[in-house]
Amino acid sequence: MKNIISIVWNNWLKRHKDSVLLFDSIVAASEIALMLNGQWDGCNGVMVDKCDEVAINTAAKLLEATWCYQGASKAVLNRVTTDEILRRYAIGERNFINANLRCAVLASVKLSEINLSYAQLSWADLNQANLSKADLTAADLSQANLSGANLSKAYLMRANLKGADLQQASLQGANLSSANLSEVNLTDADLTGANLALADLRGANFHECNLSGANLIGAKLIESDLAFAKQ
Repeated sequence: MKNIISIVWNNWLKRHKDSVLLFDSIVAASEIALMLNGQWDGCNGVMVDKCDEVAINTAAKLLEATWCYQGASKAVLNRVTTDEILRRYAIGERNFINANLRCAVLASVKLSEINLSYAQLSWADLNQANLSKADLTAADLSQANLSGANLSKAYLMRANLKGADLQQASLQGANLSSANLSEVNLTDADLTGANLALADLRGANFHECNLSGANLIGAKLIESDLAFAKQ
């Protein structure tokens, strides 16, 4: 179903490039989509049938937001601080789509079932963090420290984990289909029952990694790298 949506979305973008608007806030995009009778993409984009710049500027001014056309530039989302994430999570908020958390220190935090899809988490410190059942779809976790983290049953489809440290991490039942796991450290990691279909595993360190019941169909890997893994 997601593939069908992606194809439809991409075809729509090709035909209506000038009618796709990007805002510097997910909240602003959601509200402006309602104001302009447009379609919110769940992130910071809005699709409109007719592009009325006067109406767009008026709505953006009301919400103190800035915007641009898709392709003209990329609207930069405000950086979210660690304290803000923890405060908002504590009061029940779980939706942090596209959050900018590059280099954030979130070691040992409990953020199970949080939605960080499309989030920027490169170089973040998530050592021992509890991210069980978290939605990290297409998130950028390159070079992140996830050693000892609990990512059991997490959604990591198409996530970029290149060069990340996942040693002793729990990834039991996690969905890592089409994820980039090249050069990842998976020493002593538990990937029991994980979905690694079509994932890029080239150059990953599998020493003592538990791959029992893992789905490796279509995965890109060097067979010799699996020599020291548990299967």
